[in-house]
Amino acid sequence: MAIVNFSTKAFSALRFSANGIFGAHCKSLNWVPIKNTSFSVKPLLVQAKGQTKTESAKIRNRRMRKRFNGTSRKPRLSVFCSDKQLYAMLVDDQNKKCLFYGCTLQKSIRGDPPCNNIEAAKRVGEELVKASIDLKINEVSSYDRNGFARGERMEAFEIAIAQHGFLPR
Repeated sequence: MAIVNFSTKAFSALRFSANGIFGAHCKSLNWVPIKNTSFSVKPLLVQAKGQTKTESAKIRNRRMRKRFNGTSRKPRLSVFCSDKQLYAMLVDDQNKKCLFYGCTLQKSIRGDPPCNNIEAAKRVGEELVKASIDLKINEVSSYDRNGFARGERMEAFEIAIAQHGFLPR
């Protein structure tokens, strides 16, 4: 086995020139070892690309509204259900008008002795049916629940409007 001894004289003979790349003549490169400096390593942060549940519901709702637009004869039935209340609207998207609005907070729907939210949601459905008969509306273009699940209030509302034939079977 041969032992090779590299001296600094062998490396000093190497001269690099970068005429074509950098333009001007460069001095020979000095081979100075770089000192080890301490640096902190940051942990790898991975973020999920998926949408959250509420953002996904909003995106689905926007996509659905592109397909189902309400007219004055066939409006879109939009229902919003908060933690305690229910809001329903018949919307004419072409003229950008609300043909009917009803919610469980209205005094005319609640009655003089106030009823619970489930009974008020049923009354909102009944008021919607009366308003649609007055406006000569026989069907809706789409039933928009805005991504909300069918809870007790939503079911009571749907039973009242299903008798009129608004919901698909």
